Amino acid sequence: MDPIRKKRLVGSFVLLLLAAIIVPFLFDGEGYRANRLTLDIPPEPAPLVLQFRQPENPRLSERSALADPRPQPEPIKIVTGEVAEKTKPSAKALTLSRDVPVQDTDGTPVAWTLQLASFRDEANAKQLRDRLNQAGYKSYLRSKGEMTKVFVGPDLQRSEVEKQQAALSRLFKLNGLVLRFTPG
Repeated sequence: MDPIRKKRLVGSFVLLLLAAIIVPFLFDGEGYRANRLTLDIPPEPAPLVLQFRQPENPRLSERSALADPRPQPEPIKIVTGEVAEKTKPSAKALTLSRDVPVQDTDGTPVAWTLQLASFRDEANAKQLRDRLNQAGYKSYLRSKGEMTKVFVGPDLQRSEVEKQQAALSRLFKLNGLVLRFTPG
């Protein structure tokens, strides 16, 4: 190889090497970055800390001191116009009685429910509940151990629950038990 050609190759190689080193400094994107929009990204929020609180409603007390479950109803007298004018003691007035809703010693209303049946098979209990709902009665289920019980009610007046008991005895041939309703 002739020496001039060799010098040209070495010179070209040196120029390319210098260009490879200098060109990135010239075109590093500084000018491009200066014209771009800047984004203000807020810092990462602090991680959430879950706090568990106790329910604010206190549990009902054990019903050791209950109010009288069957208070004596106060008679309501309905007097017609003629009898009101005469106001004789011997005038016969129509007397109706209705249970007066009562409260426990802790102020909770006393309610009544009707337990109709108990089943080992939950499907049978659900079937009876559905039949009761179709007949227009408020019914619900409660499970205790292996047994599922079917209830109708609750109602604040025991006399209404007793009327439902008589009607259900005729319709479904089930004699239920009138019990004091306890939530849960």
